Amino acid sequence: MEIVYEDNHLLVVIKPQNVPSQKDESGDSDILTQCKEYLKQKYNKPGEAYCGLVHRLDRPTGGLMVFAKTSKCAERLSKQIREGDMQKEYLAVVVGTPKYSSDYLVNYLKKDEKTNVVKVVPELETGAKKAELTYKVLDHTDKLSLIQCNLLTGRSHQIRVQMATIGNPVFGDVKYKGNIVSGWNLALWSFKLCFEHPITKQTMNFVCYPPQEDVPWKYFNFARVK
Repeated sequence: MEIVYEDNHLLVVIKPQNVPSQKDESGDSDILTQCKEYLKQKYNKPGEAYCGLVHRLDRPTGGLMVFAKTSKCAERLSKQIREGDMQKEYLAVVVGTPKYSSDYLVNYLKKDEKTNVVKVVPELETGAKKAELTYKVLDHTDKLSLIQCNLLTGRSHQIRVQMATIGNPVFGDVKYKGNIVSGWNLALWSFKLCFEHPITKQTMNFVCYPPQEDVPWKYFNFARVK
C-alpha cells in the first residue's frame, strides 16, 4: 500500500493489483484492513481504528482509492458517489481496436453472486442495473489499444463487461475473454480521482499512472493521457 495523500479527514492510497478492497472469503490481506492497521499504529489508537470504505476496486484492478477517516466524511463522500459528483477515470488496455475512437456505452448488468460473473441483460429483467461509461482510444498497436474510461456509474466489473460486450475485452481478463496472452495482470488501472473535500470543500485531484514498464502498458505512449 502506498499513501498518496493524508489529512485529518481523508486517506488516499494506491491499491496494489490482486489485493481485495475488503475482507472476502479468500482470507487474503485486503486494503481496508491495511489502512486500519496503518491508522492504528500511526496514531496509537486502542482497539480498531475507523476507516470508511466508500468505493471499491475489483481485486485484479490496481490504482487510486479514497478512504474516510471519520463517519461524517464517509457519509459525504458516499453522497458524492451516489450523485455522480466524484470523477473516477481508468486506463485500460483492450484487445483489438474499438470501432469508434470515442463512445458512450450504456448497458444493463446483473451479477450472479454464486459465480461472481456479471452479464448484460434486458433492461426490465429483475436485478438489472444501469451501467454507463464513456471511453476514448489514446493509442493502439496491431492487436491492442490503450483507452481512457470515465465511469458514470459504479457497477461491479463494469468496464470489463461493457468493453467485452463491444468485442474489446480488457487484456489479461480471463473471466471476460481478454486472455490473448495468459499469465499477465489485468490491464485495468484507477488512475484519476476528483472530488470535493467533504470538510474544506476544496477540489481534490489525484493522478497515478499504472506501472509503465510492465506488459502491456509499456507498448503505449502515455503522452495523450489527460
